[in-house]
Amino acid sequence: MTATPTPPPAAPKSIAIIGGGPAGLMAAEVISAAGYKVDVYDAMPSVGRKFLLAGVGGMNITHSEGLDAFIGRYAPRQQEVGRLLADFTPDDLRAWVHGLGIDTFVGSSGRVFPTDMKAAPLLRAWLHRLRAAGVALHVRHRWLGWTDDGALRIASPAGELAIRPAATVLALGGASWQRLGSDGAWVPLLAAQGIDIAPLAPANCGFDVAWSEPFRSKHAGQPLKSIALTFTDVDGHTERKLGECVVSQHGVEGSLIYAFSRRIRDSIAAHGHATLWLDLAPGKEAERVLAEVSHPRGSRSLSSHLQSRAGITGVKAGLLRECLPRDAYQDPARLAQGIKALPVRVCAARPIDEAISSAGGVCFSALNAQQMLQALPGVFCAGEMLDWEAPTGGYLLSACFASGRMAGHGVLDWLSRR
Repeated sequence: MTATPTPPPAAPKSIAIIGGGPAGLMAAEVISAAGYKVDVYDAMPSVGRKFLLAGVGGMNITHSEGLDAFIGRYAPRQQEVGRLLADFTPDDLRAWVHGLGIDTFVGSSGRVFPTDMKAAPLLRAWLHRLRAAGVALHVRHRWLGWTDDGALRIASPAGELAIRPAATVLALGGASWQRLGSDGAWVPLLAAQGIDIAPLAPANCGFDVAWSEPFRSKHAGQPLKSIALTFTDVDGHTERKLGECVVSQHGVEGSLIYAFSRRIRDSIAAHGHATLWLDLAPGKEAERVLAEVSHPRGSRSLSSHLQSRAGITGVKAGLLRECLPRDAYQDPARLAQGIKALPVRVCAARPIDEAISSAGGVCFSALNAQQMLQALPGVFCAGEMLDWEAPTGGYLLSACFASGRMAGHGVLDWLSRR
């Protein structure tokens, strides 16, 4: 872990952190621990809102898999993010959580959770420690960019402020879940300064499918459990995963879809659409499925036959009818093939505000090794506003914490050399 440079006896100016999410608060902790005054500005009525909502279904802090495999989850930015995680590993993060008095455990999937599965106690303990260290939190304070002479413009309840911190950390998030503060409003502000920014795009998102109205009205909201998804990306790499997803009003979403979202999104960008191949009976070999559907059904309906012989019922049966031509039901070989490899054509990602996270952001080429903008000395960037993405499972938070920590140390190193 990076050593903290010794600060000067007194810091004449404060350090400004713009954004009170995990990355911004981690940068604040690192900087305040070195003796500097830190002011955190957040546009929302309270800090950590997306962090709290992400923990509603169980606060997934990080993942317990080996570091090499962990870093691989950030492809194609695994080199850049891997450098951050090498300095603040998932194990370091877990130890940091324990230092706040919050115990953790590893779930059956390898994901790491607080023992009580909640985000609020962790955030409360963290904010208590930050305030004790002198960190000042300013809510309902929105960053508006810079004045002509370089001061930070901050819209506050008392009117617009112009502040001149000794250094600034921008940790403004991406553009998903805008109601929680990540609205991407920072993009034109940085672009106007000549900063290279990759376009923001939805990540860990659902995708549109042109469902028929009868299928949509009957099955929207129902989970597709115990299935496998096979997908071939634009580079010709094919991967198969077991899991589950949900049929939505608009298409498909859920953890199994999110695991492929970057590759699906890239395929749609290249070809205008993408095809997901769903195995509705992953526990049965293709030969067995063929034998089952070929078995004489006597007086039973085809629906009853598929349910009893192949376990295809409910939303799976509906999906099979939705995506297979009607005449395929008269051919056992085509029917069995459809059960094992059902093509579902997706045509667009859902809007970015519906996504769990976003891709794109400040390009790493615009930053030095300590996340300072090369075009704006003294201004650092951290968190989801950087050009990386990751699947769910603790990877998003881990990189946000690690990047916030790196930015904090970058501020200290930069100040120590001035």
